[in-house]
Parts: sequence; C-alpha cells; structure tokens
Amino acid sequence: MVQQERARLTRAKIMLGAAEVIRTAGYANATLNEIGAAAGVTKGALYFHFDSKEDIARALIEEQHRVTREAAAEILQLELTPVEHMLRLCMDLAERLTVDPIVRAGIRLTTDSSTFDTPLLDPYRDWMATFEELARRADAAGETNGLISPEVFARTLIPAYTGVQLVSETFTGRADLIDRIHDLWRVLLTAIIPAEQLAAKLALADDVFTVKPAGGRKRA
Repeated sequence: MVQQERARLTRAKIMLGAAEVIRTAGYANATLNEIGAAAGVTKGALYFHFDSKEDIARALIEEQHRVTREAAAEILQLELTPVEHMLRLCMDLAERLTVDPIVRAGIRLTTDSSTFDTPLLDPYRDWMATFEELARRADAAGETNGLISPEVFARTLIPAYTGVQLVSETFTGRADLIDRIHDLWRVLLTAIIPAEQLAAKLALADDVFTVKPAGGRKRA
C-alpha cells in the first residue's frame, strides 16, 4: 500500500511538472529532461510511469477531460434552466483554466495541432453535443427566440470559447479570461434571448461571471 501511494504521488508530480513545462515552453519544445527536473524525479522514475513525452501528453489530456466532465456532470445535476446551465459550465471551465495546471495543460495540448499526428476531436465533439442538447432544451422551454438552431449555436459557441481563451492566454496569461467569456456571453444572449427576457438573462450572466471573494478579481 505504501509503495502504491508513493507511485501515485510520483506520477502526479510528473504530470504537474509536465504541465508547467508545457505551459511555458509548449509541447514541441518540452523535453523529458525538463519535465523530470520540474517534477523533481529521476529519469528512471519518469520512464517507470511513462514511455514517452506523448504518453505524458495523453495522460494530461485524459485527466483534464475527466476533471472537467465530472465538474460538468455536477453542474448539470443542479436545478437550473438550460441557459443558466450553459453559463455555469462556461464559468467553471474558465475558472479552472486560470488556476488548475492540469486543466491548463490539457486544453493547451488539445488546441495545439502539433501535439499529435492526428488531431484530437473527441473533446470538441463532447462539448458541442452537451451544448447542443442544452440549447435544444432552452428552445423547448421558451428561453430562446428560436432564430438560431441548437446545432449551429453549439458549433459556434465552442470554437468561439476556444478562440477567446487562446487570445486571453496570449494577451494576459488568462488573467482576463472570465471577463472575456462574460463579454462573449453578452453577445450570445443578445442574439438568442427574446427581448422581454433579455435584461434578466444579462443580469444572470453578470452574477455568474462575477468572481466571488474567495476566487479572484473582477474588472470594474
């Protein structure tokens, strides 16, 4: 049991070290020596857990996807309207992208076309399917104006979110990510919400995307 716990902790250290190196240098420039040094483990310990840099990258993506999908499942269990579910899912991921090194690395690896020979499509498909279903429920509940189909909405939102977080990373290291995602949703809500409900939905978005005192900052 002690050996198993030690092995688990070593593997976690390697993944955290890899996440930091990939965040600063990118996947293509990261080396196993740098990852081992950042993790504080020997090369032998690193190769005991992972055969290659690609194995580490895949493990990071799998862990990131597990964490974000489990968080999403918890949010979807809450008794909220479909639109609020969508807002809170986007806020949760934005917060994780600012504080969780594994999530940051996993998303970077997913969006970096140089990571693998074959692009990773499943994460995008999963999120688009989730938001298409929520948009369909919002339509059925009369929360949206029906001018944009659920499929088109999901196909637009997920790439837009991806682009916004990449721009935020480039300009501020994601320090302004929550503000930028809030802005994105103000545009989306204005396009999809019936006029008589718009003020209430914009106020809801203001509340969802306001970082609470224990979290971080909110732009004045």
